[in-house]
Amino acid sequence: MKRALIAGITGQDGSYLAELLLSKGYEVHGIIRRSTNRQTNVDHIREKLNLHYGDMCDEVSLSRIIHECDPEEFYNLAAQSHVRLSFDNPLYTTDVAALGAVRALEILHKFKPNCRFYQASTSEIFGNCPPPQREDSPCHPVSPYGIAKLSAHHSVRVYRDGYGMYACSGILFNHESPRRGEEFVTRKITRATADIVAGKKDELWLGNLNAQRDWGYAKEYVEAMWLMLQQDEPDDFLIATGETHSVRDFLEVTFEHAGLEIAKHVKHHDNLERPNEVHALCGDASKAREKLGWQPKTTFADLAQIMLEHDLCLAGVQV
Repeated sequence: MKRALIAGITGQDGSYLAELLLSKGYEVHGIIRRSTNRQTNVDHIREKLNLHYGDMCDEVSLSRIIHECDPEEFYNLAAQSHVRLSFDNPLYTTDVAALGAVRALEILHKFKPNCRFYQASTSEIFGNCPPPQREDSPCHPVSPYGIAKLSAHHSVRVYRDGYGMYACSGILFNHESPRRGEEFVTRKITRATADIVAGKKDELWLGNLNAQRDWGYAKEYVEAMWLMLQQDEPDDFLIATGETHSVRDFLEVTFEHAGLEIAKHVKHHDNLERPNEVHALCGDASKAREKLGWQPKTTFADLAQIMLEHDLCLAGVQV
């Protein structure tokens, strides 16, 4: 039985990854912060998990957990991952996303050098590099979050090349699901749409509707994470659908499913705009398709419907 340790296990990706690893017979450990909400994405499998209180910003607790778990695979999914909020809290974002990765890598390098390490990288490292973006595309991040993640991305390469560690980064483009936090725009749209249908609210406030993203289904993306750590040699892989849609597109598809009119319910607020915006992201996942055998299955429209139907149920609307 393999042992895996997941930092960020209560998040969207962490919960899906935990389910995947359990289905493959792993002994799954996870790091949770004391401040984590009582209700989490792993409550339904909590009895099958080994959860440890710690923090990626605390080297002592991180070292203790790694020694206790003695993992063969470490998945670092922990971060303050909300791009807009990273402008309001850049120091914390940098501490957990950039230095947190280095703390884990350094502990593994010293005490568990054979442990395979996965780093959750992001399309935000590319900034406004023209699409389609690939593994070797120029990186020009335009947010504190993007900068922090790029630092972690390079740290993985340094530890891999410098110390021979099995360390790799998955450059995941935007991926969503019903477990996405409600502060993220896609889930904000589907949750508000469900509440409007249920008569619980009448307005949805949004910022930039023209930003274009490459959106996939998180449940499928975690399989690519696992596949990266099963290869003979470590490498970095970009994970994406290869399709670009705007925030407006997601809004239109969701409202169409719900039978609502955008003009009646959607309003704009300047405070929801980012100081710097990444205008368009579209990933070329050819390398992952060829070497990992991975490719997306869920369409953009189906993803929006999956999320909306989940939130309609939460709002008490029969689907």
